Amino acid sequence: MQKIFGVFGLIWKLYIALVFFIFALLFYPLFWVLQLKSTWRKHGFQIFILWSWLLRIFCLYPVRIKLNSPLPKAPFIIVSNHSSYLDIFLLPSILPQHPFAFLGKAEILKYPIVRTYFKALNIPVYRKNKSKAGQALVQAKKAMEDGWSIVIFPEGTIPEEHIPQMIPFKNGAFRLAKNLNVPVLPLTFTQNFHLFSDPTQILGPAHPGVVEVHIHPYISVEEVAASSIEEISAKCFDLIETPIREAHPELFKKL
Repeated sequence: MQKIFGVFGLIWKLYIALVFFIFALLFYPLFWVLQLKSTWRKHGFQIFILWSWLLRIFCLYPVRIKLNSPLPKAPFIIVSNHSSYLDIFLLPSILPQHPFAFLGKAEILKYPIVRTYFKALNIPVYRKNKSKAGQALVQAKKAMEDGWSIVIFPEGTIPEEHIPQMIPFKNGAFRLAKNLNVPVLPLTFTQNFHLFSDPTQILGPAHPGVVEVHIHPYISVEEVAASSIEEISAKCFDLIETPIREAHPELFKKL
């Protein structure tokens, strides 16, 4: 039975990939024009919002916001658990109010069409090169000064095991928040890990279903200034992890 579900999951992943690249090709000419001038690039974010909505519709991923706290004044840093590529695909339609850029791994640049989209609005992180990794934070600072919010997955990657348990956070997002004196908005995705598992898990779970997201109360500028990097990180970790534990207590008992 597990193999049957695995085969269905593989077919579903291939379908999602097909939908993703069809819309990538359709939007490519318009996006290519918009990224020619820096003043036009925020309009490119509107393409990502539309793209995100189309993926939700065609891939049968309705979104339920279970906790919808008010957003801080932009710019701000968004931090979230990271258990699926759905986290990335769906965020623009979940938070369409302010343009944001992802601070993401540079490995994604090896995909030709995706590379153009990613480099135009987002910031690649070369995790194996400390010098280039530092440049990514400089770019993030410049983007925030221009009014962009920044999305950072503080785990740094999708965990390889025990999902949905999170791995320890890296401090880059919280150090950036203190350096720029900006709020931090924590988010939690509770179901994405089994709605669309990592594509490298060939027979891993994937199927239509409801995406549940918690938009937690943000950590204010005042609290960021008064707290240490470690304190902000620990608070975000606890906020983000709590809904996951509540949604999947049986999985945490196995650990």
